Amino acid sequence: MNAPTTPVAIDLTWPKEGFTRVPYRVYQDPAIYDLEQERIFRGRTWNYVALTAELPNAGDYKTTFVGDTPVIVSRDADGQFHVLVNRCAHRGALVCRDLRGNSDTLTCVYHQWAYDAKGDLIGVPFRRGLGGKGGYPADFDMKQHGLRKLNVQVFGDCIFASFADDMPSVEAYFGPRMADYHRRLFDRPVEVLGYHRQFVNSNWKLYADNTHDPYHASLLHLFHATFGLYRASQICGTETDGYEGMHNCVHSRAGTDEGRIEGYKKEGGRSYQENYALADPSVLKGWPEYADGDTLCIHVIFPNLVVQQIANTLATRQIVTHGPQQFELVWTYFGYVDDTPEQRAMRIKQINLIGPAGLISMEDGDVCELVQKAIVRDGDQASIVEMGGRDIADIDSTLTEVGMRGFWRGYRNIMGL
Repeated sequence: MNAPTTPVAIDLTWPKEGFTRVPYRVYQDPAIYDLEQERIFRGRTWNYVALTAELPNAGDYKTTFVGDTPVIVSRDADGQFHVLVNRCAHRGALVCRDLRGNSDTLTCVYHQWAYDAKGDLIGVPFRRGLGGKGGYPADFDMKQHGLRKLNVQVFGDCIFASFADDMPSVEAYFGPRMADYHRRLFDRPVEVLGYHRQFVNSNWKLYADNTHDPYHASLLHLFHATFGLYRASQICGTETDGYEGMHNCVHSRAGTDEGRIEGYKKEGGRSYQENYALADPSVLKGWPEYADGDTLCIHVIFPNLVVQQIANTLATRQIVTHGPQQFELVWTYFGYVDDTPEQRAMRIKQINLIGPAGLISMEDGDVCELVQKAIVRDGDQASIVEMGGRDIADIDSTLTEVGMRGFWRGYRNIMGL
């Protein structure tokens, strides 16, 4: 991944402290948002668009976005996946309007131009006119008028797309450690259990900050701390990988903070509530998911993917941008094809625990909106990103903002800011 060579037409002076400061203007400025679409989402990055399990059959398709560009993810008769810009080559209308479906053709409602799963134009009504009148010129070449096709790769049951043709492999883009964490979750075939869709009235990078910031998790999320799913006092760690360290993984092991819990209680304040109890404790009665013992593992891949294991809840979270002050979060919950009925039932039950309306994660959207509201007139001010030091280095702690520092170092280089 290379920094841009063309100059930036944005007058922004980054604080002299570098990636330990983030000017609030980057969360507000429409010009910066537009540049992100060009250099990040439509630039040299891999963007997550779907799980392969969402399109099990030939003719299956779903609609989603890369940044704010609408795309179609399709599966052809040979089992190959395609990602196509969801814009008719004729007059620019959306071709597919449904979230998902199955069809031999993708047909635009406006003039009924039809495309196959590969994005090739296969049908134009009245192409030769009618009764010798009208129609397209004789040299009209349907092969030249297909849907725009993105570069596509599959890694670990996840489908990725890029507007750039000269990308490294997705595995190389992840870096060796993030690739290992990804393979850990996708070590056997998966099945989709359900979806949540969440709209948040804030800039998408505030959520990126949140997912690169393990410092907040055992403070903001009372449930994590009180019921021991995640505490800073547990055996845990934070790692970065990929270009400039802009990918991040946080992991911890429940039940490993004996002897350290008192110190956590003292520092954690309201986050630890000893008098709280669950009306239905069975929501936490899961099983050891992986041999390494980690009960929480969340890896974040720039720019739009979060993959979570929290207890026995497995999910991808896809960030979709809808302007400088709104984004959408698409949660796709999954299990394994070889799960027992009891395991499948527990995963579905724990979806109520972790998600936009659950006992964990609802707060993340809320604090993103709180920041967006508070910085409305202070674009020249900046946030402080110094927890755990000022460098970018792995640490066996979650009391750090190293993931944010990696994100912002890479972001600045890609954006040329």
